[in-house]
Amino acid sequence: MSRDRWQGTTVLAVRRDGHGAMGGDGQVTQNNQWIVKGTARKVRRIFRGQVLVGFAGAVADAFALLERLEDRLEQHHGQLDRAAIELAKEWRTDRVLRRLEALLVAMDRERLLLISGSGEIIEPDDGVVAIGSGGPYALAAARALLAHTSLPARTIVEHSLRIAADICVFTNHNLTVEEV
Repeated sequence: MSRDRWQGTTVLAVRRDGHGAMGGDGQVTQNNQWIVKGTARKVRRIFRGQVLVGFAGAVADAFALLERLEDRLEQHHGQLDRAAIELAKEWRTDRVLRRLEALLVAMDRERLLLISGSGEIIEPDDGVVAIGSGGPYALAAARALLAHTSLPARTIVEHSLRIAADICVFTNHNLTVEEV
């Protein structure tokens, strides 16, 4: 029995000069063949609006993880790094959670983290992280803009996502961008 494959995500987060922005496109594609939706929201605010989270992968899995991350943030008084560690430990060791197929990017005023189901929690050295099928394109654009312009984080995210949408067939120009 073959399972339908849903994909088509680009999420990018950038930190610059004490400000952060995260954005994502709106396209959802089924079986690499057709666009199912063009207005999906892949970036959300959680924990009283203080934390931005973007996701790639199976949507139901991502929402299950978002709920767990928010629970961990409540338990650890908003400490994103501690909440991410606890989520990654649970995600890696729990039999049901281990099967979830998603990646998360989480950002607050101080931290930017990539959280995966294999137990990885990565804080990028350069203040930029991207996930999804258009992630490499958005990442390359953002790194170039960070190195060669003085644009603010939000503008870098917007320009980089537009560049990714021009290149990646699984990424569209319907953007959601949030700032912390």
